[in-house]
Amino acid sequence: MKYHKSLMSLGHELFPICRSLTGDGNRKTLDIIKKEVPELKVYSVPSGYKAFDWVVPREWNIDSAYIKDSSGNEIINFKCNNLHVVGYSTPVDKKISYEELQSHLFSLPEKPNAIPYMTSYYRDMWGFCISENDRKKLVDDVYEVKIDSKLQNGFLNYAEVIIPGKTEQEVFLSTYICHPSMANNELSGPIVTVELIEWIKSLTDRKYTYRVVFIPETIGSIVYLSKNMTHMKHKVVAGFNITCVGDERCYSYLPSRCGNTISDKAAKAALGEIDSTYKKYTWLDRGSDERQYCAPGVDLPIATIMRSKYAEYPEYHTSLDKLGTVVTEKGLQGAVNALIKAIYFIEENHKPKINVLCEPQLGKRGLYPNSSSLNTKSIVKDMMNVISYCDGDHDLFDIHEKTEVSMSSIIDILSKLSSSDLLYE
Repeated sequence: MKYHKSLMSLGHELFPICRSLTGDGNRKTLDIIKKEVPELKVYSVPSGYKAFDWVVPREWNIDSAYIKDSSGNEIINFKCNNLHVVGYSTPVDKKISYEELQSHLFSLPEKPNAIPYMTSYYRDMWGFCISENDRKKLVDDVYEVKIDSKLQNGFLNYAEVIIPGKTEQEVFLSTYICHPSMANNELSGPIVTVELIEWIKSLTDRKYTYRVVFIPETIGSIVYLSKNMTHMKHKVVAGFNITCVGDERCYSYLPSRCGNTISDKAAKAALGEIDSTYKKYTWLDRGSDERQYCAPGVDLPIATIMRSKYAEYPEYHTSLDKLGTVVTEKGLQGAVNALIKAIYFIEENHKPKINVLCEPQLGKRGLYPNSSSLNTKSIVKDMMNVISYCDGDHDLFDIHEKTEVSMSSIIDILSKLSSSDLLYE
């Protein structure tokens, strides 16, 4: 599939926006995405709404923030990089000593050039994030600190698009929109998801209905489940959490809690064809919204396909996670291709049944090669092995697992068998 250059433009348009769990930045982000996906519906959930064991927090918005020394020299400014302010910081406007300032600063000594990403969603405090190198330049002085922010009752916003298929059974795709200016950990997910929506809409004969959501991480998925879980437990047959899908370093997979869903099988089959060295994680390595979708009692069949996994790449949760360096067009395209392949396998999955007894005579149907070689013998062996499991009880993923024939090859073999009238409709 050809990657749309306009989506990189979408990334650059979204990158500067200060997003959080709630607020104007999220609404602006969803408004921009809606231009790409006109069918997108945006929902608002008020502060104080109870979702299982959680409560939607107050809405947070910020206009400006800075630190200045006694001479009026600006040390840091929120408008230069929105990671400079701890997310959900309460407002402050005062002069403080060097010692007090240090207690409100966050830096990473092991990454001296990076501004860290820090939040305080559920505890009132304020703080600034600064590179370790800039922190070391501070001297004993009186500093002016200002954070022009507001914490007040408002709304949490999320968006959803439903793409109908032949059946009411659903494939669920989820990505999040709650981080400020970081490329792989935030924007790669929405960018790739927008591309996937366009591909899904292009399928003229899609079997499944697709439910796609853009939500703030954790609280967003919990809120969404509180409103839709009963329906989803009956309808969702597969799905993927989409995050960290923009770099070129590797492919990786994190399973559902049970590890044996159709999503797990599709993810492993797809990545195995793209890069046999892809990294396999366990459920114990979880850290994104799969935690909610696969929680006990929820138990949705959701797996995660990524490039470099969150918390596993050096730029993670810092200002170094940039478009054009960490996230590239090639990296995004690779993730799009991997997810499309996994979804395609889910769409094609069924339980084939051969309609002749004993082995079919391949030669009279033009299915047996005219010449013999190691390659042609392998082709015939794969076809006969696939046929041996076409009993109406094994689906394509079962056949793949038992024969070790790739899913793409199985689909190709079944297409030839169908064209030769060897399979029941």
